[in-house]
Amino acid sequence: MSFRPPKGTDDVLAPESQAWRRALRLWDELTTRYGYPPVMTPVVEATELFERGTGDSTEIVTKEMYTFADRAGRSLTLRPEVTPGVVRAYLQAGMQGAWKGAYSGPCFRYEQPQAGRRRQFWQVGVEYLGVEGPTADAEVIELGYRYLEAVGVPDLELRVNSLGDPECRPAYVEELRSHLRSIAADLSADSAKLIDVNPLRALDSKTDKPLLGDAPKPADRLCAACRRHHESVRRALDGLRVPYTQDDSLVRGLDYYTRTAFEYVGRGLDAAQNAVGGGGRYDGLAEALGGRAVPGLGFALGVERMLLSLAEPVDPSLGAYLVSETGPEDAIAAVSLLRREGASVDFDTEGRSVKAQFRAARRLGAPVILVWRGEGRLVDAQTEGERREMPLGEAPAWLKAR
Repeated sequence: MSFRPPKGTDDVLAPESQAWRRALRLWDELTTRYGYPPVMTPVVEATELFERGTGDSTEIVTKEMYTFADRAGRSLTLRPEVTPGVVRAYLQAGMQGAWKGAYSGPCFRYEQPQAGRRRQFWQVGVEYLGVEGPTADAEVIELGYRYLEAVGVPDLELRVNSLGDPECRPAYVEELRSHLRSIAADLSADSAKLIDVNPLRALDSKTDKPLLGDAPKPADRLCAACRRHHESVRRALDGLRVPYTQDDSLVRGLDYYTRTAFEYVGRGLDAAQNAVGGGGRYDGLAEALGGRAVPGLGFALGVERMLLSLAEPVDPSLGAYLVSETGPEDAIAAVSLLRREGASVDFDTEGRSVKAQFRAARRLGAPVILVWRGEGRLVDAQTEGERREMPLGEAPAWLKAR
């Protein structure tokens, strides 16, 4: 067969898919606990949504979007991120006041594929709209940190900063622009182009980072209101026992961020790809999309990069494997009963030998192997010498108790 997935896209099959299932299950559980119901928006949106929301000077818009004209001549784009679509949905639905949402799904960017950076990639994230106070910032940041802890990202580090707001950032941007002009001859071509368009994004350049040590920092030029907001966020994180590092050089690569910016880093990953996600406050995004003023904040995490950081194997999702001594026609009813009672059980449907069924159970990594002897009798055969026989009706509770 000559067909292959497009460059930068992947098939996800077992056993790798088990790690995905666990990560996405943990995401659903944690966002439910924090009060963020699911929100689903289209994978394809009007191109202008991202030009306005993501920013027409960003590399995402200028170089990386999958944009095409539909049969009616309308310009559409496969979403490179989810936040603009969620804010559009909030405005279009006429929502008012505080609103929370959690999402999970694919995004698309045309960039050079490498480990942890794919052209089709999966993001999970939350948005918290209609709130201005710093306590909301702390809740959102904590949620992301606790999730990455639960997934098991090693050497996890949280970095925070403040980017100011429309009151104090313009003066800072001009100061930064002046500094960048003074070293323009030494900057990369990409950063030099940003000096007049969006100098803040030059701070995000890994190529030019050694040259920017003396550049003015956003946190040093905050107005009183932004400084109070940032100090409140930091105090709240201290109270929540969420460890963090103040990173004065941290900026977000998208135009709509104001005040709080943060990033989650897996220090065990390659330095060029060690950010597993990040976010911040974007109080101007709704207006940039043509709507009313709506404060908001959120984050997005890259699932591929997050799973790439995991050194230890993930526990299999399969709870048990049933080996049948009486054939599949007899065993399927027993498996069905176990499944209806909440157990995760697999079995052989082809009538292979008992020995072959045991090999299949071990290949799948089943933590428990049950032997079905018919007539309602089950034997736990997980460990030689520790077998116990039980009626089929007792097996669901016994499996849950293990």
